[in-house]
Amino acid sequence: MKDERTKIVLTFLVLFSINYQVMAQSLKAANNRETATLGNGCFWCTEAIFVELKGVISVTPGYSGGKTTNPEYRQVCTGTTGHAECIQIIFDPSILSYQDLLEVFFMTHDPTTLNRQGADVGTQYRSIVFYHDEKQKTEAMTMIARLNSRTLWPKPIVTQVTHFEKFYPAEDYHRNYYENNPNQGYCKVVITPKIEKFRKMFVEKIGNP
Repeated sequence: MKDERTKIVLTFLVLFSINYQVMAQSLKAANNRETATLGNGCFWCTEAIFVELKGVISVTPGYSGGKTTNPEYRQVCTGTTGHAECIQIIFDPSILSYQDLLEVFFMTHDPTTLNRQGADVGTQYRSIVFYHDEKQKTEAMTMIARLNSRTLWPKPIVTQVTHFEKFYPAEDYHRNYYENNPNQGYCKVVITPKIEKFRKMFVEKIGNP
């Protein structure tokens, strides 16, 4: 009888230890996440690019930086709400650093054109970094200074760096837009060439094609 009780106790302890380790690993994985909010033109384009990066957990298109509560796409498109089309990225910093994200951000759009990206014109298409803490702010400002010193573009960077306040997810039909509409005209003419260029430039960072 005593041996049976001992076996039961030992089995319980083993199972408890295994469950504890699983829970600890899950908790660690959940805590090892950071958020970045970036605006660099049409969010159909930007979502399609960032979703392919290793270490990215999710990418949500939406609106930030404006004065209207719960803005709708048709309102944001008028440029009167003050919002920028942007994406909110949840990522694992042990795999992909914030600096890595900033590098992809700056190299996959033109950060020197004010309130426009190509044919998309308006404040809603402005180049902007919404920092979530002082560390992100410092890294963004440092990246801008470094890129300006390299004179990669004929004009200086005009990207805004401002404190994050509120993010409004875009309507459902905007999510995974490129994946769901690869043959749509804008996707074929604008987004596909951007993705092809991105894949060549950042081949070592791609993990979710």
